Amino acid sequence: MKPVIGISVDCKQAPEDIRSGGKLTLNWNYARAVAEAGGVPILIPPTADMAVVAELIDGWLIPGGDDIDAARFGEPNHPKAELQDPARFDGEERLFRAGDADLPVFGICYGCQFLNVVQGGTLIQHLPDVVGHESHSGGTMQTYTLDGDSKLEAMVGDASIDGKSYHHQAVKDLGAGLRIVARGEDGTVEALESTERPWLVGVQWHPERTLGDTKTRRLFEEFIAAARTYKEKKLATPVLS
Repeated sequence: MKPVIGISVDCKQAPEDIRSGGKLTLNWNYARAVAEAGGVPILIPPTADMAVVAELIDGWLIPGGDDIDAARFGEPNHPKAELQDPARFDGEERLFRAGDADLPVFGICYGCQFLNVVQGGTLIQHLPDVVGHESHSGGTMQTYTLDGDSKLEAMVGDASIDGKSYHHQAVKDLGAGLRIVARGEDGTVEALESTERPWLVGVQWHPERTLGDTKTRRLFEEFIAAARTYKEKKLATPVLS
């Protein structure tokens, strides 16, 4: 039984463009990763009725994107910030609030940051100001150390994982109901998981760009397995009239 996985899409409104009104976009490899792991990917635009979407999907993948407006956590934006269209965050926040607490959620890069901010956390707005280098951007291959008692470490089956890094922001103050479960060599937060939900994971790197790696593929396989279990429980639960 294949679970349906909703994937948020990037958006850029352009009301002055009378032909299109803007663009909705998603990199191909997110949908590929979901499909190859056994899920059925569907795309979620920010204009969707998220209460309806929450009923339809068995898992939710939040992909990478541009920077979250720092006003969301009470700060002015850094000069290096390249802001995401606010409609995307608004739509994702509605889905986060509408979704069942047992819905499996997998956040990647921006998705990891979103999960922290929507739970009341803050972000380091420009990592080079803190760590003194820019090796987190441009697709640098890095090694991340995983907490030994974390669900993430159990999923990966090892104490570390390699991934490609394409970000200049990262988690600062942790949001409610979350724990840090991976860090980079310089101490940068590289993964979160929920302490309250059965399957909510955010990774700061881009596993969809290293699908040839066995440990990376396990992340997507475990996500889809959790979504399949969620679907089976939904189908087994009587609908009250």
